[in-house]
Amino acid sequence: MEALAASLGANIALGFSVALSPTNVALCLAGCVLGTLIGVLPGIGPSATVAMLMPVTFYLSPVGALIMLAGVFYGSQYGGSTTAILVNLPGESSSIVTTLDGHAMAKEGRAGAALAVAALASLFAGTVTTLAIAAAGPPIAKFALLFQSPDYVAVMVLGLVAAVVLAQGSLPKALAMIVLGVFLGLVGTDVTTGMQRYTFGVNALFDGIGFVPVAMGLFGIAEIMHNLEATQGKGRVMRPMDRLWPSREDFRRAAPAAGRGTAMGLGLGILPGSTTDIPAYAAYSVEKRISSEPWRFGKGAVEGVAAPEAANNASAQAGFIPMLSLGIPPNAIMAMMIGAMMIHGIAPGPQIIDKQPALFWGLVASMWLGNAVLVVLNLPLIWLWVRLLTIPYRVLFPSIIVFCCIGCYSLKNNPADVVIMALFGVIGYGLKKLRFEPAPLVIGFILGPMLEENFRRAMLVSGGELSVFVTRPISAVFLAVSAALLFAVLMPAVRRARSGEVAG
Repeated sequence: MEALAASLGANIALGFSVALSPTNVALCLAGCVLGTLIGVLPGIGPSATVAMLMPVTFYLSPVGALIMLAGVFYGSQYGGSTTAILVNLPGESSSIVTTLDGHAMAKEGRAGAALAVAALASLFAGTVTTLAIAAAGPPIAKFALLFQSPDYVAVMVLGLVAAVVLAQGSLPKALAMIVLGVFLGLVGTDVTTGMQRYTFGVNALFDGIGFVPVAMGLFGIAEIMHNLEATQGKGRVMRPMDRLWPSREDFRRAAPAAGRGTAMGLGLGILPGSTTDIPAYAAYSVEKRISSEPWRFGKGAVEGVAAPEAANNASAQAGFIPMLSLGIPPNAIMAMMIGAMMIHGIAPGPQIIDKQPALFWGLVASMWLGNAVLVVLNLPLIWLWVRLLTIPYRVLFPSIIVFCCIGCYSLKNNPADVVIMALFGVIGYGLKKLRFEPAPLVIGFILGPMLEENFRRAMLVSGGELSVFVTRPISAVFLAVSAALLFAVLMPAVRRARSGEVAG
């Protein structure tokens, strides 16, 4: 045990000697700043930015290239919460959950506290996850290899069930939104047959509907329309900000939620093919189910900010485990990082720790450095972000619309995306009027294509046998958890319905 601790200490010392070189510190800072700005600006996600910065890495050292790209990646997880909290516009898909309570806190004059909780929860999650990568990266990655297509289907089902828990209103409406979201996610070209489906001959839909236009329309444009209607064109009225820092009670509630969110993000983030969305949704649903006051969620519960922010940051960094240890990219950004490594003649895999110790441990140490830099950057800027709420709404809402249009158009230089955003803005406004929650729709939209792909693969491998989902222990456990969670959600509604019938 002592020898293992000494070896770990020597490896961490090697990592810091690499990460703290002036060049790598500068690259880490540049990546974190870019990532934060990207997260704040809706529409331009980390995937597009990492792709744009790839040519720059040709002229950097391998470890320097990875340190900068990593800073962009998890820096965007920090920045995405800012607009989600302030103006109900998620910068990233994983920030959608943060809007539920973060924006409610902003409306109550607690925007500063919400932003501080988000930053500190992310710092805690990043620190714990980095320690886990340093101590147990390779063994954990080998466990992730046990997952097959049926297990991923079970994980996606758990994500969809978590969307039911997220819903604030009617359960049938939440289920309807999930089904609609899954349907919208399947629009486009069938990857198996190459046939067009649900496109109605519209060329703009051949490649499917993009996440950014949908999210901006449902959350950004719809929110503006709703606010203008509710206030006769004057815009929403925010309560005066009462404090920039969370209270002692906020810390008491947020700390355990951040711990649970970190554990969930780390556990789900190591799975190849995972995203930061499912851990954030799952962490929120767990907090809501175990709370003695579930009615507070959606109305400004600080746990509803701490848990998903910790989960998405932990998941973002946990994705480095299968990428570095196995050469398996869990998402598109990690795939681009593997591409950057291969450009430099480095093949990621189980041998990288032994053959390239400076690269592996330098990247691990840079994660600690990056998280510290992000907090140093974000906490002092809270007062600046909060001052955005004092801008007159007649100036603020046209600016938001312009940024949304620029963000949508810049993704593919396609005017059709702007039209789609406007269309979903109208749809989102109608959903608000009818008291349908948009969050389950977006969750279904994200998970639907992944669920279909893994389900088809599982059926192909098993020869069409549905029993594969219950005979495999991992998928059986996830499905059992999903069933228990769904039962826990539905039973109170059933009891209320029965009591109403008896009373009638």
